[in-house]
Amino acid sequence: MKVITDYPERLPEIDTLYVGPTFEPYQVKGVRFHAGGTLMLFEGVEDRNAAEVLRGLMVYVHIDDAVPLEEGEYYLFQIVGAQVVTEDGQVLGTLTDCLETGANDVYVITSPDDKEILIPVIPEVIKHVDVEKKVLTINLLDGLLQNPNHSGENQ
Repeated sequence: MKVITDYPERLPEIDTLYVGPTFEPYQVKGVRFHAGGTLMLFEGVEDRNAAEVLRGLMVYVHIDDAVPLEEGEYYLFQIVGAQVVTEDGQVLGTLTDCLETGANDVYVITSPDDKEILIPVIPEVIKHVDVEKKVLTINLLDGLLQNPNHSGENQ
């Protein structure tokens, strides 16, 4: 599997992982790092056909097994679905995804008219994250939106 955690070395310490949109629990029998990925052996998934059913599904750790956060940090799952607003109160839409790039992550915002807005996750842009209220306040730098009425589409 492709590992997107910042702490892959912790995987062998975790007894149970949760798979797919239903968070089905699987007991971990083995973990091996191989060729830039990770091979997982789950109890009850004993052959290639059983493993194929899990292909493409996300694998999650329980929050109790997650790395503790520092002050001001948050997990992505805590802000997906957050309303994204500019510092002057303009509602841009809802945070729907996060893309990992080489330089910095990029938040995908879905506007009320279903357009995608890509916002770099950098201190100059992300000004405040209210996890409890699920509101992300950003500084809309020049050029982030080609045309605010078209949510960043190329003109």
